[in-house]
Amino acid sequence: MDDLYGFLRYARRDPPKQRVPERIRHWREYVAVLPDELMARQANRCMDCGTPWCHRHCPVHNLIPEWNALVCDAHWRRAWEQLDSTNNFPELTGRLCPAPCEDACTLSLADRPVTIKSIELAIAERAWQSGWVTPQLPKCRRNERIAVVGSGPAGLACAQLLARCGYRTTVYEKADRPGGLLRYGIPDFRLEKSILERRLRQLQAEGVTFRTGVHVGVTLSVDTLQRSADAVVLAGGCEQPRDIEVPGRGLRGIWFAMDYLAQQNHRVAGDMIEREAAISAAGKDVVVIGGGDTGCDCVGTAIRQGARRVTQVQYHDRPPLRADVLQYWPQRVPVLRPTDTEQEGCQRIWGWSTVAFTGRDGRVAQVVMQRLRWEKREDNSWRKWCSPDEIRCLPAQLVLLAMGYAHPVQRGMLKQLNVALDARGNVSADERNYLSTRPGVFVCGDMRRGQSLVVWAIREGRQCARAVDHWLSGDSELPAI
Repeated sequence: MDDLYGFLRYARRDPPKQRVPERIRHWREYVAVLPDELMARQANRCMDCGTPWCHRHCPVHNLIPEWNALVCDAHWRRAWEQLDSTNNFPELTGRLCPAPCEDACTLSLADRPVTIKSIELAIAERAWQSGWVTPQLPKCRRNERIAVVGSGPAGLACAQLLARCGYRTTVYEKADRPGGLLRYGIPDFRLEKSILERRLRQLQAEGVTFRTGVHVGVTLSVDTLQRSADAVVLAGGCEQPRDIEVPGRGLRGIWFAMDYLAQQNHRVAGDMIEREAAISAAGKDVVVIGGGDTGCDCVGTAIRQGARRVTQVQYHDRPPLRADVLQYWPQRVPVLRPTDTEQEGCQRIWGWSTVAFTGRDGRVAQVVMQRLRWEKREDNSWRKWCSPDEIRCLPAQLVLLAMGYAHPVQRGMLKQLNVALDARGNVSADERNYLSTRPGVFVCGDMRRGQSLVVWAIREGRQCARAVDHWLSGDSELPAI
């Protein structure tokens, strides 16, 4: 670094965001990129630690201090080359990742951490705008054929590296367009689909073939798929949503989050939605059950659709405003963090369990909740119980269930393959060879490790590609983590 005391001289500065009254009127991204001079100052806050915990706690092991120093010195292309060597899709992680690297930043012990995520996005966008992101073609084409099932981040990362090795790689996607969760699970205000499209064009130029509208295990049997490929990679994600089995669950107007988000993404893409099947928050009281990223995406979508009121219900107690960083570092400190959706008008309530839905004329009208109490035991585990005297009813004409996902969908493809599952219902495979119990069938991403982050999906796809290459050729030059 030019200035060894930059972390003392410069305060953390996050990228600017469009004003709330403006951004809730459209579906485009609203977070900007800082100008070069300010971004260099933010990179200069990096302390260039002897032991870079940010690097260790990044699932793809990005070389963060290295590209921070390069940005500080305005060596943008070299910074891109460093970033591209470890991360297939930094334009995605720079938008969607919750940045465990920032939680592990040494500076967070005494101050706010380096803006690693926004620097990563700035490098990626500079690379795209400068034309540095070009197809990486293999030196020679191989005869072996690879079938990748699922076109989310894990499947795309795996397919890209295998195509770069020269394998004839085909990605099968059950939806009408490739992208998986990136396409239909992430709202456009967090990821405009033009960002995804430009990356898909690069993959196609590198030799990846996409077959959409093919639901393996339903419209295409697994036996037929295996006969057409030398190796199969399962990257179908973790799509079995967690449900609530309480009185009134069958009322109309209660939807899983992904049904709601996927429909709105189709709508933004210009697809026709039949009136009878439309899910809209316009003019309604909306209750979102679940406090994670998917729940927040539902909240932002409902607000932009014109909901009258949006309430997000969180199962756990409200986190404290402050906590001892040393007690948790390098993991995330469990403190209350402001969210964009609260600024946009959402009310978050904490420590309530949904116990029933009541309705009118067959449609949901209220969410009935009971207060949850949490107690920490001596062994640091938690005990919870409901307080029978504390009942709360929220008006709701639309309820969105966003409590996460239990495991991959097991009917269809997985049942036909008859692969072993682990105790949580995910496809069983270790992190060394990624092989399932069916010969020639590999598995990666959320389908193997369960619901996780986009950066973990990319890591899984990269490592699985190396395992497939080694299995087919006896060796691999692809990077190992």
